[in-house]
Amino acid sequence: MGPVGTAAVRDGGAALPGGFWAAVRVWLEKPQVANRRLCGAAIDAEGTVLLGEGEEGFPRLTAVPGGGREEGAAELGRLWREVSGHLPPSLTARGRPGSELRAVLRTLLPRARPAGPPAPLTKELVVQDVYNGTATFLPLEKNREGKYQIKKCNIYQIQLTHIKDKEWSVSIVAPSSEDWFSDGITYPKLAWLGNELLSKLAKWSVEQKHSEFRSTLSLISVAKYSNVYQELKEKYKEMVKVWPEVTDPEKFVYEDVAIATYLLILWGEERKEKGLAKKQSFVDLGCGNGLLVHILSNEGHSGRGIDVRRRKIWDMYGPETHLEESSIMPGDSHLFPDTDWLIGNHSDELTPWIPVIAARSSYSCSYFVLPCCFFDFHGKYSRRQSKKTQYREYLDFVAEVGSVCGFHVEEDCLRIPSTKRVCLIGKNRTYPPTECALIDNQITQYIHNRQTCAVVACDRGVGFNQKDCSDDVCKEAASELPENEMETAGRIWMPGFQPREKVEQIRNCAALPRDFVDDVVLNVANLLLNAVPQKSCSNTHGGNMNTWNQGESLSLREVAEHLNKETLKRLKSEYGGLQTLLKNNHQVFEVLNGRVHIRDWRKKKPSMKTKPEVKRCLSAEAYKTRLCWFFIHHPNGCALPSESCPYAHGTEELRQSQTIKKKKHIQ
Repeated sequence: MGPVGTAAVRDGGAALPGGFWAAVRVWLEKPQVANRRLCGAAIDAEGTVLLGEGEEGFPRLTAVPGGGREEGAAELGRLWREVSGHLPPSLTARGRPGSELRAVLRTLLPRARPAGPPAPLTKELVVQDVYNGTATFLPLEKNREGKYQIKKCNIYQIQLTHIKDKEWSVSIVAPSSEDWFSDGITYPKLAWLGNELLSKLAKWSVEQKHSEFRSTLSLISVAKYSNVYQELKEKYKEMVKVWPEVTDPEKFVYEDVAIATYLLILWGEERKEKGLAKKQSFVDLGCGNGLLVHILSNEGHSGRGIDVRRRKIWDMYGPETHLEESSIMPGDSHLFPDTDWLIGNHSDELTPWIPVIAARSSYSCSYFVLPCCFFDFHGKYSRRQSKKTQYREYLDFVAEVGSVCGFHVEEDCLRIPSTKRVCLIGKNRTYPPTECALIDNQITQYIHNRQTCAVVACDRGVGFNQKDCSDDVCKEAASELPENEMETAGRIWMPGFQPREKVEQIRNCAALPRDFVDDVVLNVANLLLNAVPQKSCSNTHGGNMNTWNQGESLSLREVAEHLNKETLKRLKSEYGGLQTLLKNNHQVFEVLNGRVHIRDWRKKKPSMKTKPEVKRCLSAEAYKTRLCWFFIHHPNGCALPSESCPYAHGTEELRQSQTIKKKKHIQ
């Protein structure tokens, strides 16, 4: 064993040695942040061994939350008995009374290969010696008898050494290259350990960042998740090819596969805990494209989805997938007493109501919500605290609703391609069934308090924050419910609630009048072209001039300052406003990091070979079907010659489009 790399670190904020062990923990639990060929690691079990106990001392195992851990704990106990006699001498030293070793059994999970069989899972025994500042990683393999033993190769150790004062060093020690086998996935080359991994460990050791969210997949077994996800991904991958919606198929299909995987494992653990044989039933409120309902139904769970708008893809699922087109008004007419779980997957205005509906449906009804857009009971959610991010504050609000409804609320972070990936789960109650009426009154009062706070803030004409609506004001204003509200509480819980509109409004600038858009495009282009100093580039493609004016780049704010108030007001009513309009006109503009540029079509574009087949077909079909803006409007004409430009240089070059323009599906 010899060093493959050493990094000096300086403790500027009393982070070491604690920061070192936090860095080791990151590498233990989330190896994918350093090694992109892994999708994670499953901690099967953890335990401690007091040194000096003698040869018969076995690990005293600590409980680790999540599925499958009890079996892992037993496995770790058996494993320690088998391998303790073969550990490196440095890990079995005696004579340090009270010091201990910490043993961790983990399974490394490789990412799925695009082709060929999946890479095998790898188990490691990790031994942490806090006294000496070392973490030793011991690869395991099964012998002929099926028992685990330590492999002779690929053992490595991470070390923390105190130099003096605030100076420390982090090192990685590994065997020589003859005793190191690199498979390119679980075990990269030794140089990677000494460069990539070491630099990350050194950085993590002195970082003092605390995430405001839970670790990814903290409530379920990561190993089970990885296996089930790969199975479902393979099973439903054909959906990507036949996706009829205008949304990105890969994002939506694989995101719903991931959410379904999570729920299937969560529900499987629940059945195991409660001794249930029958699979749970569910209702997905605001189910959208219905794919999550389709997957869960196919996997044996009876359920249905409800959404205010029917989607085209619904017709492709078949009669076994039950989807209903209906608006949901929170009230007694939308309770689900025979349903085990309510789901809110990006359920928008229904999100805070789902814990309420679950609580009032039955004592045994649970819920899962994945909040995205921020809604209160009565409309858009208004911030109350500036010390938190808006997302964290909203998650806390939805969790508070669940607590008021009598749920023990758990939070987890999903592994999905989205920035909003924190889910909230209400599975167990905090009160006995005899107190249902008391909790129901508590829910009614809480909702009324929220509504009163909103009205108070609105009447004052100020922002909704802690000063605008203190708890005392809310309690005083809502000390008792008006008689007419008590009467309606039996039917509709909030008469002013506005469900989603049946016909979705197009507000992405696509429905703006063409002449209005053309005027804005021309004004912004002239603004960039006439800005000083101008950028002129030699035209090597045989254009109209020897130099071609690229114009200057301006920030979105600078561009907005040159537009009149009527134009800005009209753009503000659209999602994304000015930026969306400019990005929609990508023939003319490029918006990068908040700055607007004239697009230069001479710059090298990605090869057609790297584009997906669908996009290649669309590019070929769209060739010369629209006029070139630069040929008509740019003072130097188009920077490309006609044969190189994908747009038509004049009406004589125009081709008829081969694609039928999609109409918005409205039912």
